[in-house]
Amino acid sequence: MIRSIRARRKLTLVLCYTALAAFMVFFLFPPFYMAITSFKTNQEIESLRGIPFLIQQGVTLKHYRDLFTKTDFLLYFRNTAIVAVLVTLIAMTISVLAAYSLSRLRFFGSVTLGTAIFLTYLVPETLLFIPLFKIVGKLGLLNSKWSLVLVLPTAIVPFCTWMLIGYFGSVPRELDEAALVDGANYLQMLLRVFLPVALPGLVAATMFAFTVSWASFLYPMAFIFSSQEQVLTVGTVTTLIKGDVYHWGGLMAGAVLACLPPVVLYVFLMDYYISGLTAGATKA
Repeated sequence: MIRSIRARRKLTLVLCYTALAAFMVFFLFPPFYMAITSFKTNQEIESLRGIPFLIQQGVTLKHYRDLFTKTDFLLYFRNTAIVAVLVTLIAMTISVLAAYSLSRLRFFGSVTLGTAIFLTYLVPETLLFIPLFKIVGKLGLLNSKWSLVLVLPTAIVPFCTWMLIGYFGSVPRELDEAALVDGANYLQMLLRVFLPVALPGLVAATMFAFTVSWASFLYPMAFIFSSQEQVLTVGTVTTLIKGDVYHWGGLMAGAVLACLPPVVLYVFLMDYYISGLTAGATKA
């Protein structure tokens, strides 16, 4: 009997480790292939011989040098950083205030309004960019990175608000009562009680907002036409794809560099991100 239980445990562990390994290979293969392609020569990339998953003709940094010297990659990077930081600040300010009011300042229709806010997140960008194009044009912001600062919060605020509603809902109400007894108003309660306690949820929502604004593609493609105002996602693609000619080495090098800021952010804040998502999911 004991041997049978031990055999089952070993089999379970083997299956779990096998599934984990398969999971890691499946999700890590694209960035791995992207990275090694960025260090290959053009001749090796275009060749149909050899093993495509290995570098066989020597490592080269030509694609990275060309990216910095022959394209406006640094300008795209700067524009993306400006847009991502401003959009994250705006979206988080709106989301925190909205989530706090919906989760704690109970008023008529607050639950329905919270659900409606989340449902707006489910509307795809492919349906929204046409009316938003008209609005941006009326405001005179076409062909400007500031159009993204105006538009991108519409795609971020609903989900961040929904996530923070769940997290604020997990904060004990005894803290509210203690703050009110001490004479704090609702704004002081938010700043001194909720934000410190809800730090993991705030970090998770902030990381989501930054990632979405950093990786946005459709809105920059629709609203920005000049290279001087373009962001990384669209600028790199439009620069390195000429008709039916794809500069794969430069595209992969640009993708590797563009991925670094979000990856670094997730590496340092992963614990907060996981705990924030878990609390929001269980209390929403």
